[in-house]
Amino acid sequence: MVEGAGTVTYERLDADAVLATAQRLQARIGARFPGRNLTRVAGQLVSVASDVEKAAARTVPIRVLRVLGLVAISALVVLTAVSVVASVAELATSGGTTLSWLSAAETIVNDIVYVGIAVVFLWLLPAHLERRRILGELHRLRSLAHVIDMHQLTKDPERFASAFRPTAQTVEVGLSPIDMASYLDYCSELLALVAKTAAVYAERTTDPAVLATISDIENLTSGMARKIWQKLGLLPRVSSEAGVRPAD
Repeated sequence: MVEGAGTVTYERLDADAVLATAQRLQARIGARFPGRNLTRVAGQLVSVASDVEKAAARTVPIRVLRVLGLVAISALVVLTAVSVVASVAELATSGGTTLSWLSAAETIVNDIVYVGIAVVFLWLLPAHLERRRILGELHRLRSLAHVIDMHQLTKDPERFASAFRPTAQTVEVGLSPIDMASYLDYCSELLALVAKTAAVYAERTTDPAVLATISDIENLTSGMARKIWQKLGLLPRVSSEAGVRPAD
């Protein structure tokens, strides 16, 4: 979603909107589960989304680096061309021998090869630095998805069955069915926001490595969310406890 001057289009994700949604979700979780670490996890997601929003608004350094690279490339090409012309002109005016011409040709070829390598390096450097930074942020999001998944692992609906018998190793979650439904629902929302935060980068790059990593994160969070919704489907109907679906 992109908001313009008096208009709203829904053609691409907006980093500000994703950040605002993450902040709102953190507030909702904190209000319902103030003593749970899930609020801190939501805060970490807000931190990552904030970094993404700042990166989306801060394109000047990469642009400056590209401009400096183009200036350096132009200077190298000009210097190389001048050097080649000067060498050829010197040999032509001095009536160089065949051996001197061969030696000059070898030098010119070597210079062109080295300059070509430098040109390719300078041309790809901004994209390489941007890719490394984005992949680092995507790694944070992947790790965060696993942390969210860890928080829902012990939230099993079977503990509310009449035949359930706890053992000495059973984890006490301290949640009623309606609270567990809210908890799992929040985990699902967090995973969805992890995927949406990653997808913001897809709006600003066509790098195959970045797009593949974003796709992996989306598949990862979708798989985790499916497990959560399976648990939600096995929970006792919250209507038996409150008459309505748990509110925010």
